[in-house]
Amino acid sequence: MSYHEQVPQRASGALKGRIAVVTGASRGIGRAIALRLARDGAAVVAGYHQDKAGADAAVAEIEAAGGRAQAVRVDLADLADIERLFDVAVARFGAVDILVNNAGTVTAGPIAAVTEAEYDRVMAVNTKGVLFALRQAGLRLRDGGRVINVSSLNTVMPEAEAAVYTGSKAAVEGFTRVAAREFAERGITVNTVSPGPVQTDLLKGNPPDVLEQIAADTPLGRLGRPSDIADVVAFLAGPDARWLTGQNLRATGGLA
Repeated sequence: MSYHEQVPQRASGALKGRIAVVTGASRGIGRAIALRLARDGAAVVAGYHQDKAGADAAVAEIEAAGGRAQAVRVDLADLADIERLFDVAVARFGAVDILVNNAGTVTAGPIAAVTEAEYDRVMAVNTKGVLFALRQAGLRLRDGGRVINVSSLNTVMPEAEAAVYTGSKAAVEGFTRVAAREFAERGITVNTVSPGPVQTDLLKGNPPDVLEQIAADTPLGRLGRPSDIADVVAFLAGPDARWLTGQNLRATGGLA
């Protein structure tokens, strides 16, 4: 196995006794984050919107390994749903220590063709949903908690026809910096992880030659994997990241 094919499966136990809420946990990066945090000992509330089967499968995998988890349907455009997500976490596990704002949606098209409905949908999930999940974090997280917001490489390497998505993620990065200051007095850190191209269902929709070019342009020589991002999130969620807050870790294999 070559270096570029190695996928480490480390588990530190550093999150034993902690409770994590992960949005968008039914597939892709969010699922990998939920599984990694559980391997490190956290109980996980796996938020999902449509893919109940995927969320249930993630929960079953965590429980099969001896962990604790629960899937919860949440519409991040609905403030009552966001509050209920935290209610379920507290009712089931007693508290919340970690919030990972991972869920997101995307629309593509030139600015001249963007519709109000497209704008409202993306901003409702990617921006409004994150802000009001942060509000719940500020009210509910125990002292010393962790918040990790998932952004995108697009904010520093913007693509044509991605204005709404890029803008929504730029707002999330701004929320991170402000929340880091507001939550600091309680020892709660707030950071961003910005993935580059990662092998998810969305990316796989590109032609093979496009994916090959992205891999060639990446200094580490391949596309990212969901586990690459999950490992960075796990670091920020753990005790070793206690002196990092308000930061944006760009997990891109050197692309940015």
